Amino acid sequence: MKNTIRQVFHSPKFVGGFVIFVAILLTMFIYPLFNPGNPLQQIGVGTFAKPGTYVSLYDATKTTPETFRLPEADENRLAASLSDEDRVAMVEYFTAMGIDISDLDTGDTDTLLQMWEDNYDPSVRPKGMTGARVNYFKRLNNSLQDLKGGDTIIIAEEGEDGALVESKSISTTDYVRTGAVANVKTLPLGTDNFGRDVLKELVSATGTSIGIGLLAGIVATLIGLTFGLLAGYLGGFVDDFIMFITNIFTVIPGFVLLILISYSIGQEQRGAAVVATVIGLTGWTWTARSVRSQVISLRNRDHVNLSKLSGHSLLRIILTDILPYIASYVVMAFILQVSSGILAEAQLSLLGLGPRTTEVPTLGLMMNWAMLYSAHTNGSWWAYFPVILVITLISFSLNLMNTGLDQVFNPTLRD
Repeated sequence: MKNTIRQVFHSPKFVGGFVIFVAILLTMFIYPLFNPGNPLQQIGVGTFAKPGTYVSLYDATKTTPETFRLPEADENRLAASLSDEDRVAMVEYFTAMGIDISDLDTGDTDTLLQMWEDNYDPSVRPKGMTGARVNYFKRLNNSLQDLKGGDTIIIAEEGEDGALVESKSISTTDYVRTGAVANVKTLPLGTDNFGRDVLKELVSATGTSIGIGLLAGIVATLIGLTFGLLAGYLGGFVDDFIMFITNIFTVIPGFVLLILISYSIGQEQRGAAVVATVIGLTGWTWTARSVRSQVISLRNRDHVNLSKLSGHSLLRIILTDILPYIASYVVMAFILQVSSGILAEAQLSLLGLGPRTTEVPTLGLMMNWAMLYSAHTNGSWWAYFPVILVITLISFSLNLMNTGLDQVFNPTLRD
């Protein structure tokens, strides 16, 4: 046993896959200790907040600011406030005014603003421009002047007579430490379409999907192992009957059967355990056929015949004389079943046939939510790309481990 384990952990492919999978598991267990709470809790009112650190504006105004005169502050402020739409509109204005813009780069904020400063005239209305468009350019110019002017922002409160009085002013040179602000929230992966922390949701969904894969793998492997052992060892009518059932499940596409069963169960009854069981019940056929072929090659070995002559029971012969010889193959089949179970859940959830959405997130459900709310078309990559990456890493690590085991236990693949 020790020698076998030593051989397994000397396989670079198995070790690589094992390290990736363990790293995923450690993240799954450790991260909730630092960020506890319900992963489905809605913390944002808007949808698809971008990744970053968010500071409470209300609390920031209660802090004591420090004055800094950073040389690039005004330029950075203007560049951040000037949207792509505004930049295109400025080019439109220059074109309408007959200004040469052949060498203009809209990404060069300094040059763009300088051209605007030199050429914009609110009293001139370009030929063919509507009044609404003229007013848009006036508002744009006013906003740019306000940003450049360094005007203070007045925070007002209502006095006893109902009039607004100044309580505090904020200058463009005022800065506060994030550590001094009472409420600061860091969202490494932003929020999803429901305003939920994507990273917390992703960690929880990873654990749920791995759990579904493990349960589905156990169910499929046990069924396939049992049928394969009985069919391969007993042969005859038992073999024909089990293979008949196996062939029926093989002829019907497994995923189509999975869809039909999941649809017939209903949304309210589809918990994570139910979905995992359904996946396992429809994914055992190739394990049964493979185990059967392995057992057929073993059932007439000398040690098995000796056990038969000794009067040992069927159960003992299978468990002690046959199963240990195919144990490595069963482990590899189980790893593949786990990987297949995780991918099957993701496919089902993308079709809206996964676990019910009110309890726990899964990787497939996160993909489904991102697709329904068009995250892939509005540029909200953080809502779906990390999910794809995690699914890929899990499948890659499991298949890498399986390849490493195959190289250790399959003589034809050894160096």
